[in-house]
Amino acid sequence: MSLSLPDAITTYFSISNGANDTHLGDCFTQDACVLDEGETHCGRTAIQAWLRATRANIEYSVEPISVSQQGNTMVVTATVTGNFPGSPVQLDHTFQLADMQIQSLEIH
Repeated sequence: MSLSLPDAITTYFSISNGANDTHLGDCFTQDACVLDEGETHCGRTAIQAWLRATRANIEYSVEPISVSQQGNTMVVTATVTGNFPGSPVQLDHTFQLADMQIQSLEIH
């Protein structure tokens, strides 16, 4: 399924699927925060470290399957498949956007 997503979110999912993370600054604001598995990662450097550690520890792919939007909040449901217990799972990615970039992301 092909979804119409803002460039920042498309870039985030590309990086999550193994693309070069040097474009992380193109999708997250300088002071962005990510909440995943009960941990919060704030700032581009911390977000980049979180993404790299996750990719190093778990082989996975993310496939967005649906999207809903209300104002600056966009919820993307994605199927995450990998070498972890319970795979595959569907997770909601709740993005807050600011100036065409990701201000916050909660994954649940």
